[in-house]
Amino acid sequence: MAEEEIVREDDDAPDTVPVPRSLITHLSETAILLDIDGTLLDLMPTPREVWVPPGLVKTLNRLLVRTNGALALVSGRSLNDIDLIFAPDQYPAVGGHGAEMRIDPDSESVDAHAPPLDKELKRRLAAIAKLSPGILLEDKGYSLALHYRLAPHAEKAIYAAVSLIRADLPNAPIEVLPGKCVCEIKHSGFSKASGVHELMKREPFKGRRPFFIGDDVTDETVFAIMPDLDGLAFSVGRRAKGVAGHFDAPSDVREFLAHLLDDERDATLP
Repeated sequence: MAEEEIVREDDDAPDTVPVPRSLITHLSETAILLDIDGTLLDLMPTPREVWVPPGLVKTLNRLLVRTNGALALVSGRSLNDIDLIFAPDQYPAVGGHGAEMRIDPDSESVDAHAPPLDKELKRRLAAIAKLSPGILLEDKGYSLALHYRLAPHAEKAIYAAVSLIRADLPNAPIEVLPGKCVCEIKHSGFSKASGVHELMKREPFKGRRPFFIGDDVTDETVFAIMPDLDGLAFSVGRRAKGVAGHFDAPSDVREFLAHLLDDERDATLP
């Protein structure tokens, strides 16, 4: 669970991302799937400090129109949290690592695919935050996250404490997700990959070629299923296994998405 494992690179992975036009000629045939933290938005010391750069919402809204609604945010954040970040705009989304999904951004209908974590389990996990000042607790309903970006020295102690709880509850249906300075505990049986699989069965995503960009360990489950969906995956900040290329930083992702609109317009010209 160490940080070195999280930032590992695959020496065989491509070094760069091809130009937008060579990847997506017709946005009407493509489903654009985007992680948020570390992919669209720059990572910050705490989850609440992330912010949406000027121009990004305009780009996402134009892509939503160009794809006829087949653009979705795929995040470990809850749908409520996603909406707060991008307010007042809303987007189709897979939230809570696949625990919930919304297809229509104008609808309040949300498909839930998992129950909330057990209250007693949450209480025990939440107590881990007392190990050190700087450990931030985030209750997402379907999962609980322990952020230690402000207390990097506490990483080993956090994972050791989680392991003790799991050993005490061997039959608890939970899964531990290591991330970038975060340890997240969620129900087992669902993931970002299962959420994307379900999303791709629904209109307007059905029958399209998915194009996914993600940065963290939790995104690797989606990287792995892209070949099954005849899709393309790209990582951010590292060269991950099984991707078609990578971006250096979220700013490069934002620039790339903006260029997709330019290239799509040019591709339709005689």
